[in-house]
Amino acid sequence: MDLPRRSPPKPLAPAEITGPGPEAPIAPPAPPAGPLPVTRTSVAWAGVWTAAAVAIAFIVFMLQNTASAQVSFLGLHGTLPLAIALLIALVTGILLTLVLGTARITQLRRLARANRRGQGR
Repeated sequence: MDLPRRSPPKPLAPAEITGPGPEAPIAPPAPPAGPLPVTRTSVAWAGVWTAAAVAIAFIVFMLQNTASAQVSFLGLHGTLPLAIALLIALVTGILLTLVLGTARITQLRRLARANRRGQGR
């Protein structure tokens, strides 16, 4: 049985290939290549991610260091989990650094203010 032969498809016109002309939305031009500027938002976002990573690492540390440790300080004696003892030491170190850093910044500001007044500004 012979099948009837079909005629080859006719070529499409350019308008049929690309769609309608003037009504089609035009894509905006590509932005120029180059590094993106650093903004306060991007810095804050990076800070949030860093803080989240540190918090997760800290939680893992706390869960892995639950063994008891004997602590003696200024005549006080006690037993507490190792992670808590290290946390107290960490917080104490951070507070001491903040106090000393604040004192130094205040000292430098006073010195700068005195230098400006001495120059007649």
